[in-house]
Amino acid sequence: MTPEQAAAAGRPIAVELGEAFSLSPAARRQARLLGISGWAFYVTARAGALGAVPAETAAACLGFVAPDAVAEGWDAATGVIDPRAVAAVNLAECCRWGDERLGGLPGVARLADLLHRTVTAAEAGALPLFAAWRGMPVPADTPGARAAAGLHLLRELYLGAYLLAVRASGMTPLEATVAGTEGEAGAMAAGWPPPYPPVGPLVRRRLWAEAATDRMVSSAYRALRPAERVELVDLLTAAQRHLRDPLPDPG
Repeated sequence: MTPEQAAAAGRPIAVELGEAFSLSPAARRQARLLGISGWAFYVTARAGALGAVPAETAAACLGFVAPDAVAEGWDAATGVIDPRAVAAVNLAECCRWGDERLGGLPGVARLADLLHRTVTAAEAGALPLFAAWRGMPVPADTPGARAAAGLHLLRELYLGAYLLAVRASGMTPLEATVAGTEGEAGAMAAGWPPPYPPVGPLVRRRLWAEAATDRMVSSAYRALRPAERVELVDLLTAAQRHLRDPLPDPG
């Protein structure tokens, strides 16, 4: 498997799994514990790794979230708490979730190691949010925690590269969001107000941007041997199946 093939195969899985921890009820409770709204937590938990930057900078790095919506959440949170503290809480929850949901996955230690080698080898130029997250210390060293942190980092790598590719394609972040899998519902959830652009003329540009994203991210996969790239994709697929299975009923 070539680096480009591995990047293309891993992209949809990494984007899905890298945010899975943030959708858990435990993660959502963190906002209440910090005394901020759920939206303020969402924005600051992702962009907080950048530190106490202006809301405009946070919005530029998040990219696919409407700037006004970013500013609303960012200003509300940073008025009462250090954004890096929110990011640290987010990463700790990511690791806790990884222990709980990935700790029993066969091959999780190998998955964690391959992810670590991949994201460590990634070129961080023009990807400030990915670079900021990669510089955050991981608070736990168990295989499940390391795998979850690696998935989170790989997702930020893909999203940062996709933002660059979208702009290079001539699309705006709003156009790319509307042309994505969630369509107008995704745009609304990200704070973009209607009216929305028609999707038809954007499909070809979105496909080009996805291919360009894979080319940019592929350099990270060059740290692995061809057989290891296949192994990583297989382990990512197994983790996806594992996480899609319902949790056993404690009763």
